Amino acid sequence: MSDDEPPEDLLTEYREDVDRPMWRLFAEYGHGDRRWFGVGLLTSVAARGLQLVPPVVLGAVIDGVFGAEPYGLPLVPASLLPQGEAAQFWFSAALMAVAMALAAAANFVRQSTMNLFSHRVKHEVRTACYRKMQRLDMAFFDEHRTGELMSVLNNDTNRLELFLDNMMGAAIQLGVLILGIGGVLLWINPRLALVTLAVIPVAAVFTWWFMRLVESAYADIRSSVGDLNTRLENNLAGIEVIKTAGTEEYEDDRVEDVSYTYFQRDWRSLRLNFVYRPGLQLLTSFAFVATFVVGGLWVLGAPLPLFPGEVSVGRLVTFLLLAQRMTEPLAQMSEIVDRYEDAKASATRILGLMNVPIAVGDREDAVDLDPDRVRGHVEYDDVSFGYEDGGAQRAPDSEVPRTSNSGTSRAQDGGTSRASNHVLESVDFEIEPGQTVGLVGPTGAGKSTTLKLLVRLYDVSEGAIRVDGHDVRDVTLDSLRSAMGYVSQDTFLFDGTVRENVRYGSFDASDAEVEEAARMAEAHEFVSELPEGYDTRVGERGVKLSGGQRQRVSIARVMLRDPAILVLDEATSDVDTETEMLIQRSIDRISADRTTFVIAHRLSTVREADRILVLENGRVVEDGTHERLLAEDGLYANLWSVQAGEIDELPEEFVERASRRAAERTMGGLEGEGD
Repeated sequence: MSDDEPPEDLLTEYREDVDRPMWRLFAEYGHGDRRWFGVGLLTSVAARGLQLVPPVVLGAVIDGVFGAEPYGLPLVPASLLPQGEAAQFWFSAALMAVAMALAAAANFVRQSTMNLFSHRVKHEVRTACYRKMQRLDMAFFDEHRTGELMSVLNNDTNRLELFLDNMMGAAIQLGVLILGIGGVLLWINPRLALVTLAVIPVAAVFTWWFMRLVESAYADIRSSVGDLNTRLENNLAGIEVIKTAGTEEYEDDRVEDVSYTYFQRDWRSLRLNFVYRPGLQLLTSFAFVATFVVGGLWVLGAPLPLFPGEVSVGRLVTFLLLAQRMTEPLAQMSEIVDRYEDAKASATRILGLMNVPIAVGDREDAVDLDPDRVRGHVEYDDVSFGYEDGGAQRAPDSEVPRTSNSGTSRAQDGGTSRASNHVLESVDFEIEPGQTVGLVGPTGAGKSTTLKLLVRLYDVSEGAIRVDGHDVRDVTLDSLRSAMGYVSQDTFLFDGTVRENVRYGSFDASDAEVEEAARMAEAHEFVSELPEGYDTRVGERGVKLSGGQRQRVSIARVMLRDPAILVLDEATSDVDTETEMLIQRSIDRISADRTTFVIAHRLSTVREADRILVLENGRVVEDGTHERLLAEDGLYANLWSVQAGEIDELPEEFVERASRRAAERTMGGLEGEGD
């Protein structure tokens, strides 16, 4: 696939399992507001029923007051009707006025209650989607595009609300209208009613044809919206790269391509509507004309073999008025079907997201770790981890019983065979409480992944990781992560103040505690010099701060939690030497009396660590202190020489291996996480 082509919709496999999406959404959401839906349903019926009163009354007035027929109204006993033409005239006028006023009131109640119900459902669906999205595995976010997910949260929920808001009520009213008009017409004159109502089965077949064609069109449109959102979001996020590379025209073309794809798919659905809507309007207009012609000839006394007897002018007027009343709603059926298929496509996408399984979660018998009693003893027992082709994490062996003595998971019946894209292979080490451990190695060696498994951002494929003797898969995620502090190499700050970012996750912390955490992270001094100190806004993703400042704020945020186990992933990446010194001081300070893991490309960051683990190709190849590893003259010593500028003294074998690793990263890398 070229860069110009939008990526395949990776949620398709989950959406294929969605059955009756609109019914499922209605069954699962809006339970607390069903009373409003019920009121809306009843007032929809009442509004349409009341709108049938004026045509019927008008026909009675024409025949009974202005004509020679006796005055009478359907379902109203003659004893309750007034006597005399004047009384009957004013009674009819009052009856029509009251019916119209009540219909207007019923429509007001219908719109209010249906709007309330639809907006509540939209709120529930959006928050449920976000709640599910937050709990999905990191592997899911590695695979799926942010723009596609934002499209589900925004566009799809909005389109669902549009249907529930207007078209569901319109569909209910249309059904009531057809039944009501059909009943009245059949009661007045069954033979003429067949002429007027003959259009309904034809319109139903025409609508069925349209729905079959437009369903796939709307599914394609919703997918294109996700593609377009992804392209726009990526370009806006990378606007600095675009400007500095001078690639504005290239990105213009890429956005134009994906936008044109959206246009083509949208135009396809519009073309179908251009046939369906006028066609339906033509059918309903034909019903009105046929009623006028047949009824008019009947009134004039023309010989009609299938229409014996007579029909009055009043009844013909009633027929024509009711046929006209039916024409507009039947023509509106095209919009109802159009919105329904659009909402159905959105509902399928929403429920497809809700169908995504969660691999990293709490077991039924999971226990809580007491954060105040965690000592920080960490053990990696023959840990392996890998991805299936395409990047998805394969099914964890946590579903397979582990042996009681070693806790190591093994594949059974080939169900958990080794993945084709391995990141870690038989990683085995043990860390005592309070130790500071450095993880170093070439890019793609598996350093970040090793510690992401500890925090359970992913689950091991084989083996086990234990904290104080507890397999991390046997404890609750909340308690495990409460005992740990994690600072990622991709430093992220929320759009808020410095104080809010430091306090994030420890929302009850006092200002004094926030400042003390900042001091521990060597951040207090620069924060105090900001225009508004701790109340200075940092901008989206912290863009108003430098890289080193963002990293120190992130470290302060973690230190406010006072975790027993601390993980620092590239804490000195992308900073100058002076800032590195400040961050190193903060690491030395915060690592005291707690188990600390430090991932570093700059080996000076971990020089004083109690232990240094050297990873290469997903394996721990060296283990020791800085002095011991230099004495062994292995990979660590060669990496140290590189950073010391002693490139000419490196062995040829090391250079060749580095070249191979660079080639592998160019072809896609072992991990794709930059560790």
